[in-house]
Amino acid sequence: MIYLLAAIGALTIAVLLWRAFGPERVGVSSHRSPVAPDDDPDFLRRLGEQQRREDDEGTK
Repeated sequence: MIYLLAAIGALTIAVLLWRAFGPERVGVSSHRSPVAPDDDPDFLRRLGEQQRREDDEGTK
């Protein structure tokens, strides 16, 4: 009985490890998801530059 429980436990661990670290599942995309504008450093840099330009134009 102990050997049977050990085999079931080992099989369960093997399946869990396979699901966690095995090859990707079919239908799951591997490319990066889109970045929100407030998380995009280029967008924030351009927004800051635009705001500085508008501030400079308003003080003239």
